[in-house]
Order: sequence, then structure tokens, then C-alpha cells
Amino acid sequence: MRDNGELTKGISFDPEKQEPVIRSSICTGEKVAGFKSKEDGHFTEVMVLRTPKDEERFKEMYHLDSVKTEY
Repeated sequence: MRDNGELTKGISFDPEKQEPVIRSSICTGEKVAGFKSKEDGHFTEVMVLRTPKDEERFKEMYHLDSVKTEY
């Protein structure tokens, strides 16, 4: 469940089964950070990215160096 429409709490990340991804809409520009299953492509949303600081926060929360963007 989202906290104030921004952050989903308790989402775990398994780098062997998931990859971090930012989904960006080419129409609206909305960006959502989350994890994509390597097995079936299922996307689990973690947080909406409204500013570059939000992306940095996502990386810090999950100890990530980089995150690929999908359109």
C-alpha cells in the first residue's frame, strides 16, 4: 500500500530474481520506480518519481548504483 501516494512499504528486492527499473511514460512523462521479475516480466511498483531526488532516494533505499529506464 502506498504511503501518501508515493512510497510502497515493505517491498523486498531479490537481485537474483528481479531487476530495478524506472518506467517512464513517453506520453505523460510520469516515472515509476520498481522491480521487474526476470522470470515473467511482472512489474512491482515501489514509488512514483516526481523529482531527481526521488530517484536518488529509491537507489539509496535499495543500495543501487544505477537503474535502467524503460519507455
